[in-house]
Amino acid sequence: MRTRITTLPGDGIGPEVTAEAVRVLQAVAAIHGYRFEFEEHAIGGVAIKQYGSPLPRTTLDACLASDAVLLGAVGAPEYDRLPPNQRPEAGLLLLRSALGGYANLRPAISYSSIGACSPLRDEIAYGADILIVRELLGGLYFGEPRGIDAVNGTTVARNTMRYSVEEIERVARVAFEAARKRRGKVTSVDKANVLETSQLWRQTVARVAAQYTDVTLEHLYVDACAMHLITNPRRFDVLLTENLFGDILSDEAAVITGSLGMLASATIGGEVGLYEPVHGSAPDIAGSGTANPCGAIASAAMMLRHSFQLEQEASEIELAIENVLEAGYRTPDIAKGTGGYVVTTSEFGEVVCEAVTEIADMRHAYHAV
Repeated sequence: MRTRITTLPGDGIGPEVTAEAVRVLQAVAAIHGYRFEFEEHAIGGVAIKQYGSPLPRTTLDACLASDAVLLGAVGAPEYDRLPPNQRPEAGLLLLRSALGGYANLRPAISYSSIGACSPLRDEIAYGADILIVRELLGGLYFGEPRGIDAVNGTTVARNTMRYSVEEIERVARVAFEAARKRRGKVTSVDKANVLETSQLWRQTVARVAAQYTDVTLEHLYVDACAMHLITNPRRFDVLLTENLFGDILSDEAAVITGSLGMLASATIGGEVGLYEPVHGSAPDIAGSGTANPCGAIASAAMMLRHSFQLEQEASEIELAIENVLEAGYRTPDIAKGTGGYVVTTSEFGEVVCEAVTEIADMRHAYHAV
């Protein structure tokens, strides 16, 4: 297998965690005889500094020509003074739109080995395993008209939440297909008691559900969902929602894992898949070697699964992360109250590579017998 992967390390801790994800992918390629070709480009604040744009044309062209894109993080306080359409985050929104991925998959898993990191009691979080399916190209983030205007002597800001039946149907199908491979339940989150867009959302999801009689569907208001994520996260399997609600709820789900650094994501449905950890650029710890690369490494596993259909290799990486945590290796964000060994970003990536190799060797030995 020969694949082209565009890496966008970005800002802050992005380059550090991306380097470890690439290292793990290279280990997988060496084990299984694949050829992963990496090409690095600038995005976000780094691109503004170098090229005057948060998404240079050369970066976008490279992404569109690749088989998958691996992103680190974007954002830096020094650019907050710029107009919104010129800030680092604008480059990410443009990239998502250009790649066409409309479904963002965000797993949130409770690992027993680092359960003490979560503010939730063990009996609440233990065993939680949620896949949040977030619609990514509609809603308030992309709706028009939008802007800030002077009206009758005052300043007025406006955003538009808009969804079509087609946009809802396609992301709903992603959620139901995912549920078929998991525990067979979809929770659709909306605010149908207030918003017309949510009323259309609920009606459309219910109609799609009729095609998946093997999957159970429940509807839940977003405020109730936010409460249940904290009080009873095990009730959820696949959680389906629109763009803004999904952004907020998936970050809230970090309490289940104990750290935003644990959360991976995959954006699928377009010509090229985009894979990135959920965390931000964390400029306060950039360069210190303390960033948690789990989210980036797990995003690389999702790349193997969704862009390259390498399910076994993806599961090897995910099991390696779990084994490394069980063995007691920790970055500072997941070290509190869990014991074990505090290691640097690169040291954590190294032990994950070693674990991937051990898992693959065990599988080969088993099949040989």
